[in-house]
Amino acid sequence: MSADARLEGLDSWYAEGWKGLRVAVLGLGSTGFSVADTLVELGSDVVVYAPDGPADTVELLDVIGARFERTPLDTVPAALEQQSPDVVVVSPGLPPHNASVRWSVEHSTVWGDIELAWRVRDKVVRGPIAAPWVTITGTNGKTTTTQLTTAMFAAAGLRAVACGNIGVPVLDVVRDPEGFDVLVVELSSHQLHHMPTTGDGAVVPLASACLNIADDHLEWHGSAEAYRAAKAKVYERTVMACVYNTADEATRRMVEGADVVEGCRAVGFTPGVPAPGDVGIVDDVLCDRAFTEDRRNSALELATLADLEQAGLASPHMTMNVLAAAALARAASVEPAHIRSAVQGFRADHHRTEHVATADGIAWVDDSKATNPHAATASLASFETVVWVVGGQFKGVDIDGLVERFGPGARAVVVIGTDRTPVLEAFARHAPAVPVLQVEATDTDQVMPEAVRHAASVARPGDTVLLAPAAASFDQFDSYADRGRRFAAAVHEHLGGTADGDHGSPERP
Repeated sequence: MSADARLEGLDSWYAEGWKGLRVAVLGLGSTGFSVADTLVELGSDVVVYAPDGPADTVELLDVIGARFERTPLDTVPAALEQQSPDVVVVSPGLPPHNASVRWSVEHSTVWGDIELAWRVRDKVVRGPIAAPWVTITGTNGKTTTTQLTTAMFAAAGLRAVACGNIGVPVLDVVRDPEGFDVLVVELSSHQLHHMPTTGDGAVVPLASACLNIADDHLEWHGSAEAYRAAKAKVYERTVMACVYNTADEATRRMVEGADVVEGCRAVGFTPGVPAPGDVGIVDDVLCDRAFTEDRRNSALELATLADLEQAGLASPHMTMNVLAAAALARAASVEPAHIRSAVQGFRADHHRTEHVATADGIAWVDDSKATNPHAATASLASFETVVWVVGGQFKGVDIDGLVERFGPGARAVVVIGTDRTPVLEAFARHAPAVPVLQVEATDTDQVMPEAVRHAASVARPGDTVLLAPAAASFDQFDSYADRGRRFAAAVHEHLGGTADGDHGSPERP
């Protein structure tokens, strides 16, 4: 039987074709393990290939009945060629140009974990059909919007779960014996790259959103065009509503080019007065003019800006996240009262424009989650005068435009990271009068204490010392969360007991 014939009809957990299917899994993070665990349970013959993996995870592979090949993937493992797999499931961290991924595309059928999860989503059925999916992507704001949307479903009494790129593998969710009423799936561009748009493995979301688009992960995708093409897949085959950002023309074009289910609507979200069919703000009230019968002449109240202020969601970019989440929830018939209740009880994750402390009239803010220039734009635009802590791994993305826009208005800049030449050159071009202080420490434990000392030496009352790196963290830290925690810890250490209004804690995850 040919490999293609073996894959026909694999559109259910209960399909017979899973048994004995030869599957290679490339990568052994949480996603890779969830893939292996799922396929072994289905009866497939699974081999996991990775250069390394946590000892307990490798041991678990043996326990569940999968084989592990400890091998580099930047060259094609001989064992992979010998296995001749029917399917290769690629972990999202491996780029398309990786040698083992290229070999898999040429010699087998390549899936991602999202496609596999969609194919087996009916293992646990609640009601007449498997739980619907709501899918969310965007360069920035994905996680907060995913959490907000999930909270809105939960406020309506639905058993909802946030999963995917947010940290909980979708495959773990679809196998949960309790089942769910709705899955809110955050999708990275890496996951979207491997998602098909036709066939049994193509996701059919109830509602979908791309929040915004700016160049990111170019070293992974190879070009801005490829990155945007991956993001656009989120809208394909949507049933009820494609939610887009009216201030981001690229997202509108994505919706216009999507092949959706007949009757699906385009719903824009805007910080201004919404047009009929959109959601937006009128007189400090978040309004729905999309999912109301008389949308040309009236609107439904969803929440107020005072509600957002109380929940720490009043910054411009957070407000847009709330509007997008509300549109997605309304597409699934969540009542306005439940949306307001969810907003009032919501608190954003740490390291997203998080207030750390205020002392001597100077505010200290952690936006370590700003891992690219687009994300840093949102936080920089939220404050009058900043001492800007910036730098890290730029992932092939140009920081010049960000410095041109915000550099001249900064009180000073504190540069961290090993890839600092782009920052220094951009400030020399666009803001030569702004003081530039470089952190010379190379020991991770000393980077943030030195950065905080530099910032404190130049900050004045009324300023905000803002950690908005506009870059990834892995050159000096374990993650953006590690970077943010270390910044908060250094701030508290520097201020001692002099801080007022202290909302941050270096011990928080």
